[in-house]
Amino acid sequence: MQGWRAQMEDAHTCMPQLRGELTEWGYFAVFDGHAGTTVAQYSSRNLLEHILATGGVKASEDPEQVKEGIREGFLDIDRHMHKLARQDNWDRSGSTAAAVLISPSYIYFINCGDSRTLLCRNGQVVFYTEDHKPFNPREKERIQNAGGSVTLQRVNGSLAVSRALGDFDFKEVDWRPQTEQLVSPEPEVYELERAPEDEFLILACDGVWDAIGNEELCAFVRSRLQVCDDLREICTQVIDLCLYK
Repeated sequence: MQGWRAQMEDAHTCMPQLRGELTEWGYFAVFDGHAGTTVAQYSSRNLLEHILATGGVKASEDPEQVKEGIREGFLDIDRHMHKLARQDNWDRSGSTAAAVLISPSYIYFINCGDSRTLLCRNGQVVFYTEDHKPFNPREKERIQNAGGSVTLQRVNGSLAVSRALGDFDFKEVDWRPQTEQLVSPEPEVYELERAPEDEFLILACDGVWDAIGNEELCAFVRSRLQVCDDLREICTQVIDLCLYK
């Protein structure tokens, strides 16, 4: 959603069917870029490849291995982009990431930053991811331990998210591991067993969630699905609703 901004910095990935032994799996992700487009665009094209390269995601499916593979994939792509940023003089951009990896048995919710995903089941919001904001106590503690501060609810008074891919200006404490930097690329990953009552998932950047709450958006989308099967049109209506608010 670009809204009233002059430039669109977001990206997304939509893969209803993966390849190889994972043809019954799907992957969907949104990336909310800031301070440029490079990290969001690169992540949208390459994050899944880094996750699969860990070997944790297999058709035989051990949920703990899948979750660890997702975490390692995030750390790996962030290391790789950090090298590219230095070599190729990238912009100083960063990006949140909200994604789901869907197997025949589970939904894996993946979040790094303040984009959000929710699941509507039987008309109710049964799960949603937690936003990574600098003022959250756990996030604030990590930031302060890395020598930073939270001012005006931002990392060092500048960045409004406490976890993100990219944002390498906030990841320069060489003796600290990736997950203990001012801004961490480590996602939170949860698995939820699928149920026949599952209706839909919503993945959206903070521009949507700042305008409308979880329950209200769930109810709105559910009401639209009862009269319209064009998902693109429903997404447009969600954007219009957010802009109106």
